[in-house]
Amino acid sequence: MLEATETCPTHAPDALRRLREAKGWIFDMDGVLYRGAEILPGVKELLDALTLRERPVMLATNNSMSTPEAYEHKLAAMGLDIPASAVITSALATRAYLLRTLPEGSGIYVIGMPALREQIFAGTTFHPVQYGEEQPAAVVVGLDMTFTYDKLKAAHEAIRNGAAFVATNADTTLPTETGLVPGAGSIVAALAAAAGQNPVVIGKPETPMLLAAMEQMGTAPEETVMLGDRLDTDILAGDRAGMPTVLVLTGVSTRDDLADAEALPDVVVSDLPSLVEALTGEID
Repeated sequence: MLEATETCPTHAPDALRRLREAKGWIFDMDGVLYRGAEILPGVKELLDALTLRERPVMLATNNSMSTPEAYEHKLAAMGLDIPASAVITSALATRAYLLRTLPEGSGIYVIGMPALREQIFAGTTFHPVQYGEEQPAAVVVGLDMTFTYDKLKAAHEAIRNGAAFVATNADTTLPTETGLVPGAGSIVAALAAAAGQNPVVIGKPETPMLLAAMEQMGTAPEETVMLGDRLDTDILAGDRAGMPTVLVLTGVSTRDDLADAEALPDVVVSDLPSLVEALTGEID
């Protein structure tokens, strides 16, 4: 683990200045704010520092297993006052994509937890279908803790027969308080292999969630920081969106992973207390 804040040598030497002057921040959640139900050190101090400087914060998570309202309650139980309106999930971004691309009244076969279904269908004319009832217009895949071979077979047949294949995210793992567990990407990979087709991936490293968050905050990419724990999703998405990025080593990616990263972060920190020290000028 790093002992303090480091700037990546391939980036401008004023990386810390850009962080201090940024007008908005977007945080990933799992592995950044918490692991499972355990809040990580420095979260409250970082949020307090940004609030004191009147810097808005949005949360953008690839996790599709909870609604923004559920996240608000989860964070409140950890002592964090973050409203549902400041949370963008991959499920909400997936719904926005489906609304742009599918006809009204389309049937959708969903592999995922109840919160994914709730977010996909709320406020739309879409309807859920089980394969065999009708040919769905799309198969939407998120992390499903009750995933079975029967679900894989049904989704495979629907995609082979012309349904669009849409994944909320392709994260292969998910950080928890007990370590890494298989993520939605493990299910997506199995279905892609079976169907012989790659999905449209909505979550990070794609940029729709980040662009929506910046629009809500009224900030431009060059003045908005992306803070995350994964090089292949958070940092790559921020880089693609033209944002300064910070990697915190409390989740999935490690220092050794930097050597093979498609996009390097502007700043690497061992944990959030180190980032707070950097922002308040105690580390240069």
